[in-house]
Amino acid sequence: MLAEETGCIAPKNGWSPRHLTIADDGVDGQLRAAMPLYEKSHSWGEFVFDWAWANAYKQAGLAYYPKLVSAVPFTPASSPRLLLANAEDSDGAAGLLEAAVTLAQDAHCSSVHVQFPSDKDMPHLENAGFMIRKDCQFHWRNDNYSSFDDFIKTFTSAKRKKVRRDRRRIRESGIKFRRLRGASIGVETWATVYKLISRTFILRGSMPYFSETFFVELSRAIPDGVMVILAEIDSDPVAAAVFFESDTCLYGRYWGSDGDYDSLHFETCYYQGIDYCIESGRKTFEPGTQGEHKISRGFSPTSTWSAHWLAHPQFSSAIERYLDEEGKHIARYIDSVGSHTPYKNKENTS
Repeated sequence: MLAEETGCIAPKNGWSPRHLTIADDGVDGQLRAAMPLYEKSHSWGEFVFDWAWANAYKQAGLAYYPKLVSAVPFTPASSPRLLLANAEDSDGAAGLLEAAVTLAQDAHCSSVHVQFPSDKDMPHLENAGFMIRKDCQFHWRNDNYSSFDDFIKTFTSAKRKKVRRDRRRIRESGIKFRRLRGASIGVETWATVYKLISRTFILRGSMPYFSETFFVELSRAIPDGVMVILAEIDSDPVAAAVFFESDTCLYGRYWGSDGDYDSLHFETCYYQGIDYCIESGRKTFEPGTQGEHKISRGFSPTSTWSAHWLAHPQFSSAIERYLDEEGKHIARYIDSVGSHTPYKNKENTS
């Protein structure tokens, strides 16, 4: 993994790789199944929050860390965690999860956590006795829109005016945008982008999880999977947003600016991404975690999941009860915020 090769993920910063694999018997020993897995000494960079659980363990005189986490580090996007050569290999999936639990027991880890698994992973996790946790993000879906104007025609009049006012402010300020694809983003440009996104992190009290070297190498490794939207005034960069993409989905990840500009965050991180999805035919846009302000921009509440196994039986029972109540609250929240989408006559919850 590139994040490990560039030192962004390493034991020194609390991420120790413990990846699991299952190979077929025989001379060839072909890989049958794999699971990304890390032993962790903290809960940073997961976007599934268990700080209260760790605090409860501490108050009881127990150690919550180390724990095992299956995730793509620093990436709150759902994707397979049980990587199967044959998608129907339920025994392979069960073997991975059994191995993860055994490793947790042998390594004296408190728990195993699977963050943002795919829908196909969920039955395997439930069958293995993992507790399921529900959460919510805000995603945009492309209903075969022909243009941005076609998209906001589905809004109520008041919401449509608000979006147009946001975009007008950007035009009036003289800000223009360029899209840069991975293969065309040079080292000097990455240095500029990294300086911009670092400023945003620093204002929040930290540095970016990924290094500048990581982004340079990533754009070389997957040139068609990385895009930067650069905002400029008179050709001088003032803001940037970093996106990843698949054939069907755009993922918003990092953003930064050199100052405060009215509506620039919304334009760079949301409207420009929607423009790109409409033009390129991407069906979904996942801009990251949290943010009810996304609703008025056309993003809809969407369920996300995680799965958890805890070694301590009493804590496991208590957290299972907690997750049941929390799940009901999240369901009510999704229903509530889903009623405030800007669309005229359209259901947008899931």
